[in-house]
Amino acid sequence: MRVVVEADGGSRGNPGPAGYGAVVKDAATGAVLAERAAGIGRATNNVAEYGGLIAGLQAAVELGADDVDVRMDSKLVVEQMSGRWQVKHPAMKPLQREAADLVARLGRVRFSWIPRAQNSHADRLANEAMDAAGRGQTRQQDPAEQFLQQAEASAPARLEGWSDPAPAPPTTALLLRHGQTVLSVDKRFSGLGDQPLTDVGQRQAAAAAVRLASSGATAVVCSPLRRARETAALVAEALGLQVEVEDGLRETDFGDWEGYTFAEVRTKWPAELDAWLASTSVAPPYGESFDATTVRVQQARDRVVARHAGETLVLVSHVTPIKTLLRLALGAPPSALYALHLDLACLSEVRWYADGPAVVRSVNDTAHLQGLVDGAS
Repeated sequence: MRVVVEADGGSRGNPGPAGYGAVVKDAATGAVLAERAAGIGRATNNVAEYGGLIAGLQAAVELGADDVDVRMDSKLVVEQMSGRWQVKHPAMKPLQREAADLVARLGRVRFSWIPRAQNSHADRLANEAMDAAGRGQTRQQDPAEQFLQQAEASAPARLEGWSDPAPAPPTTALLLRHGQTVLSVDKRFSGLGDQPLTDVGQRQAAAAAVRLASSGATAVVCSPLRRARETAALVAEALGLQVEVEDGLRETDFGDWEGYTFAEVRTKWPAELDAWLASTSVAPPYGESFDATTVRVQQARDRVVARHAGETLVLVSHVTPIKTLLRLALGAPPSALYALHLDLACLSEVRWYADGPAVVRSVNDTAHLQGLVDGAS
């Protein structure tokens, strides 16, 4: 039996009065087979989201489903349940385990993120549950709510973060694009070619280093490519740190297009360029797709955060990896890569929190470059 589970949760205050909703539908007809909703007292959005997931999965188990599509607007829950994000927050671990145990009983389960507007049924149930709880109405206790309460009672110290007003500090990443090279002067494709910085690029990197000297960063991590390493070396010197090289932060491999301008590629590879522009899954001839870049950048991000959790660090990389990190932090679709602009030697800032969410605080900041002569990118 194939079904669709749509789940949602929310908190008015984060933490605050919280509730969740879940609906199970027949995958072929869209008919509603089950609804679940409950208020869960004071909790965070993420706890409520997991509550909705657990309730929906339990309902699917009770219906005898063996092929399940789970759709949620929580990027955190979808990525953690898909195994792409680690579960680090102690409050999330028992919930993820409970959900994983239910998944194991269902056979085939797929998780996908959907925009909030497409999750209106579960969202309505969650809001009704919060409204009912706020009015003090009584109702039969939902099994998922029972699990949440039992988990809290059995491990109060471990689950203290549900309503902790002082959560673990985020990992703050100051994303610095490298300075100018000879290829960037003419806006040529520059992937794995190991170009050094130009004189202008050196001045751009030095200006960024001056600005970052007072950032409080405790680590400088960079791509293995020369233009990034030269930029990172100046920043590390200003901070009194050593450079850590992270291979996953290298630029996309543009294959046969390396060193060509966009116009030249249009003339020489028109069909291939059209296909590349139409889909992030398409790679240049003998190159790497943006989707493949995303996978290794995600892995690099996870390794860096694991090493430097709660710290402020400077990440020196290239236009595509930095756009990818920003896109992922925003929860934006792959096509958002084409809507972001990053100047040479610009700074962007992202904060990654221990329970999964991220906050983008700035993008393409070039204030430190304003006084440079010939410093335009």
